[in-house]
Amino acid sequence: MAEQLILDLPHRVAMGRDDFLVSAANAEAVAGIDDWRGWTHGSAVLVGPEASGKTHLAHVWAEMSGARVIAAAALDEAALDRLIDAPAVVVEDAERRGEDAGVETRLFHLMNAQAGGRGHILLTARSRPAAWGLRLPDLASRAAQARLLPIGAPDDGLLAAVMVKLAADRGLSLVPEAVSYALMRCERSFAAIADLVDRLDRAAVTRQKAPNRALLKTLLEPGEPGSTDPGSAG
Repeated sequence: MAEQLILDLPHRVAMGRDDFLVSAANAEAVAGIDDWRGWTHGSAVLVGPEASGKTHLAHVWAEMSGARVIAAAALDEAALDRLIDAPAVVVEDAERRGEDAGVETRLFHLMNAQAGGRGHILLTARSRPAAWGLRLPDLASRAAQARLLPIGAPDDGLLAAVMVKLAADRGLSLVPEAVSYALMRCERSFAAIADLVDRLDRAAVTRQKAPNRALLKTLLEPGEPGSTDPGSAG
């Protein structure tokens, strides 16, 4: 029970502008966020794979613009009433609208209000609007008019930096050797890196071991000789 309580403790995620890692993979999206006052129709869609930093960058923009943040699936009538006149809004996971068919109509009204000159709206999603399966033609048209801010596949430098940041968010310090070891053996995606850091954090707590190369070996190469002894090497 004590172990479970330790593992369930929340960790602080750094969401400031200075904490966001910029590389060739996301430079276009970052530039688009910086140019938010120039968005056509006052709207943009931030598109990228899971764990690529969309939420972080959206919160950076929310801090810049004073935007209010809501998940698309939570956009009910009451939320629309609160947000329709807001100067700026972030709608996260726009392709995950839930089972309520009315979300599309409400999202259209929200985007339409921004296009009318009242403010700005940023949508986040894993895919481009054309792949969202929108049933409302007006919403599909409005989403297609939004400025597209893409986050591409990560390069080695960004994956390494993301791993170090996610570890730091959890109070873990990783030496370069451990990061290089992990990147050579882990799936090269943001989601895989996030999952690995989560597992590393849990293993460090349950085994009372340092989050080093030896502990990573037990997670990434469990069948290899020596992988059952995390040790203390860097």
